[in-house]
Amino acid sequence: MNALPEPGASHDKSRTIQPAWVRITHWLNALAAVLMMLSGWRIYDASPVFEGFRIPTGITLGGWLGGALQWHFAAMWLLFFNALFYLAMNLVTGRLSSKFFPLSPRAILHDLGEALKGHLSHADPSRYNAVQKFAYLFVMLDIAILIVSGLAIWKSVQFPLLRELMDGYDTARVVHFCAMALLAGFIVVHLTMVALVPRSLLTMIRGR
Repeated sequence: MNALPEPGASHDKSRTIQPAWVRITHWLNALAAVLMMLSGWRIYDASPVFEGFRIPTGITLGGWLGGALQWHFAAMWLLFFNALFYLAMNLVTGRLSSKFFPLSPRAILHDLGEALKGHLSHADPSRYNAVQKFAYLFVMLDIAILIVSGLAIWKSVQFPLLRELMDGYDTARVVHFCAMALLAGFIVVHLTMVALVPRSLLTMIRGR
């Protein structure tokens, strides 16, 4: 979903919409997120947070707890450094403020209503509508919470402040699981939007 273009905006198909660093970090982030979720589900099954709820083994990664932990930690470092680079580049280039702001609750509700009615234009893929801005900012925050809560679980003794920030080890596990569930929900919605507007996938591959 994309907002209406500004009057006189260029529609040159050869112009770069997504720079190379955005495309590379996007796909690396997608890879890391999927690997972490699949391996994380296997880790979760070894000691479920919620009684009576388990993830089907067929959709987990690692085969056993030790293997899942190895996958999880490898993907964790990829996610951490990739997210750090993405955030730094957005700040340095000014993309964070130009792409995601301004943003207001009124604009989000308006564009959400237009999208549900099928009236939201996709004419200019270089601009994000308010719903997209909110969704992308939300997933950035969600990944940050995943990283912080994950560190509180992994290095609970070494990072006591993080553990206390999460209100203890057990609460950190709940926060981590809920943040993962929200990320999975975002991926489902994101893939649905891509299916509705497939040229957005080409933009993220070719940049144009």
